[in-house]
Amino acid sequence: MRVVVTGAAGMIGANLLRGLNAIGVDDILAVDDLSDGQKYVNLAGAAISDYFDRRDFYGRFERGELGKIDAVFHEGACSDTMEHDGRLMLDLNYRSSKTLLDACQTQGVRLLYASSAAVYGGAASFREEPEYERPLNVYGYSKLLFDNVVRRMLPRATAQVAGFRYFNVYGPHEQHKGRMASVAFHHFNQFRREGRVKLFGAYGGYAAGEQARDFVFVDDVVAVNLWFFAHPEANGIFNLGSGRAQPFNDVALAVVNAVRSEQGEAPLSLAAMVSQGQLEYIDFPAALVGKYQCFTEADLGRLRAAGCAHAFADVAAGVARYAAALRASAA
Repeated sequence: MRVVVTGAAGMIGANLLRGLNAIGVDDILAVDDLSDGQKYVNLAGAAISDYFDRRDFYGRFERGELGKIDAVFHEGACSDTMEHDGRLMLDLNYRSSKTLLDACQTQGVRLLYASSAAVYGGAASFREEPEYERPLNVYGYSKLLFDNVVRRMLPRATAQVAGFRYFNVYGPHEQHKGRMASVAFHHFNQFRREGRVKLFGAYGGYAAGEQARDFVFVDDVVAVNLWFFAHPEANGIFNLGSGRAQPFNDVALAVVNAVRSEQGEAPLSLAAMVSQGQLEYIDFPAALVGKYQCFTEADLGRLRAAGCAHAFADVAAGVARYAAALRASAA
């Protein structure tokens, strides 16, 4: 079995490499942009057979120069929701993906790709239907544009195409993401550095820290990708979240108590964290007004109907596992 993973040095890509290795797949062509050389650490330790810069890969794959490929896991994208360069976003997230899709269909190669819950934007429901798709930024639009291309071609698909609308993914190998790293990552480092974490105050009709997202642990994302890899008959666009909205307060609570446990200290309640200054609420930033999803929760109906019964970790369990990985990495 020979596969490609684009965005291989990103968080999801790096974890996919290890997930594929765990099921015995090591003939992997890793694709990324290592202009930021420190991202190499996400590739180190994973078994791959070759590496391609993204600027070389798409043309060579389209021309059929890379030999027989069984499947492509397409995780490569610009995922910075604060990026306003629409030309860049559409080139990286739409045009490259469209080129890849066409080449996969021509060559009979299976494509499992990353979409995003950002396609829903300001919607109150999160089902894979056009009436709920209201992106708030060009990132979300770029993902929706490609999803719509996939929808149109699925009836005549010659090989599996499965798209995954990732909700708020967190987990190991995201240290390179800067401001776009998960809340759990930022909280862990902030608490160890300052002895406190910060959350947005009241906004959008939600009390301080009560804006809620569907937080999904990256191990669960990998497990669902691998389920579809094992089921080539499953096609379509699917939500990939836990199906459970939890407030940002839950993430802060899980992170603080994970670090306290590491230090031999008893867990705290949310109220005690606030009263002791270990959780601080800050004013909602003006730059995000009108561009912020206050609530997300994946409807998993379509995923379950496809036969995927994977059980997802909640925030308490997932963050505890992630905190342990962060401690091990720091050590």
